[in-house]
Amino acid sequence: MVFSSTIFLFVFLPGVWIVNRFLPRGVSNIFLCMTSLVFYAWGEPVYVILLVLLVLANYMLTKNFARAQHRKARLIVGVMVNVSALFVFKYADFAIETLNFLPGVNLPLPGILLPIGVSFFIFQAMSYLIDVYRGDCNPQKSYFKLLLYISFFPQLIAGPIIYYHDIEKQIEERRITSKQTALGIRRFIIGLSKKILIADTLAVAVDAIYLAEHGSLTMPIAWIGAASYILQLYFDFSGYSDMALGLARMFGFEFKENFNYPYISSSVTEFWRRWHISLSGWFRDYVYIPLGGNRKGELRTALNKVTVFFLTGLWHGAQWTFVVWGLVHGALLLFEQYCKPHGHLGKKTKWLGNVYTLLMVTLAFVIFRAENFAQAIAFLGNMVAGGSGLGIQARLFTPMFITAFCAGIMGAMPWIHTVKHKMENRLAEKLLTPASYVVSIVLLVLCMLSLSADTYNPFIYFRF
Repeated sequence: MVFSSTIFLFVFLPGVWIVNRFLPRGVSNIFLCMTSLVFYAWGEPVYVILLVLLVLANYMLTKNFARAQHRKARLIVGVMVNVSALFVFKYADFAIETLNFLPGVNLPLPGILLPIGVSFFIFQAMSYLIDVYRGDCNPQKSYFKLLLYISFFPQLIAGPIIYYHDIEKQIEERRITSKQTALGIRRFIIGLSKKILIADTLAVAVDAIYLAEHGSLTMPIAWIGAASYILQLYFDFSGYSDMALGLARMFGFEFKENFNYPYISSSVTEFWRRWHISLSGWFRDYVYIPLGGNRKGELRTALNKVTVFFLTGLWHGAQWTFVVWGLVHGALLLFEQYCKPHGHLGKKTKWLGNVYTLLMVTLAFVIFRAENFAQAIAFLGNMVAGGSGLGIQARLFTPMFITAFCAGIMGAMPWIHTVKHKMENRLAEKLLTPASYVVSIVLLVLCMLSLSADTYNPFIYFRF
C-alpha cells in the first residue's frame, strides 16, 4: 500500500484516523501498531514477520538494561542481529555476485527478495538500541510502544529515519487538535502533489532518455534528462517525506524535517546538510562520531568521511554504482575541506558556488540513476558530445513535461519562504495561510484527476 494509491487515500487513511480519534491513548498506541502492520503486510505479507521479530529482539536486548550485566555485550549482539538481517535480505546476492568475479568462483545466488523499507526500520531499531546503551533514552517497557515507534506507517517504508528520543514523549503524551490536523492534511497534499504532478510526470521523460541507445541523444537532451532526474528524485523523495510529516501530524506526532532546499546549496558540504537530513544525521551520530569524527587528525578525519560516504552509497542499494556515487560525494567533501574553493566567495559571487554544487550533484546523480557503469559512462559521454537524437525530441517536449519541469525548478527554490519573511507576520498569516489552503484544495483535485488515469509509479526510495 502506498500513500498515492486510492485504497490508502479513500479507505485506509480516513478509516484509521476516524477510529483513532475516539480511542484513549493506550488503546490508540496498540491500534496504530496493528494498523501499521496491516499497512506493511498489504505489500509484504511475509516480511511483516521479520519486522515484528526484529523489534522483539531489540526489545528483549534492552529490557532491564540499567540493571543488566554485560551491557556492552548486549549492544554488540543487537548490532550484529540488525546488521546481519540487513546483510542477508539486502546484500547477500550482491556479495555473492562480487565474489563470483574471482577466478574459479561460481556460487549460486540465493535470490532473496528485498523487503520494502528494510533499510529504514533497521536503522531506527539500531538507533534505539545504541541510544539506550548510551543513556540518551530509557528502555521502553512496552513492546507495543517500541513496535509503534519502528512500524508507524507514515515513516515505515521510506523514512524519514526518526530517533526514538525525539518522539519518546509523544508516544506517551500527544494531542490531536483541529489545527494540527488541518496543517497535517495541507502538508500531505503538498507532498502528494510533488509526487504525482511533478515527479511522476518527469519520470516518463527521464526513463525514455536513460533507456535511449548510446549516441541517440543530443547533448542538450542528455543535459535535460540529467536535470529532469535530479528534479524527479527530489520531488519524489521530499514528496514522500512531506506526506510522512503531514500524516504524523494528523495523528499527533511531530517529525523533524528531512529536506531543506538542497539545490540552493553553495557547496556539496552544505548540500548534505540539506539533503536527506535524517540519513546524513544517522551516519554522523552512529558512524562518523564513534569512529573519531574530526578529533584524531586530518588523515583519520579523511578516512572517517570516506567510510561514511562509502556506507551511504551502499545503504542506497546493493550495486557498485551507488557505492561510487557515495565515494564521489566523499571525495568532493574532502576537496572542499582541504582546498576550500569557496573560502573567498562573497555574497556577490556566491552564485559560483551554487553553479559548482549543482553541476557536481547533477553529474554524480547520473551514476546514481544508471543501471550500470557502461550506461553511466555512455550518458556522461552524451552530455559532453551527443549524438543525432533522432526520435527522442518529439516524445520529450510535451506540455505536461514542460509544465512539470518549470514547476520543479520553481518548487526547488524557497521563494515562498522569502516572500513570507519579507511580509509582516500578521499580514502573512492573514493572506498566505488562507491562500495556501485554497491552493491545497486545487492541488488535491489535480492529483485525483491524475490518479483516475490509473498510472502507477512507485516511490524511488522503495528500492532502498
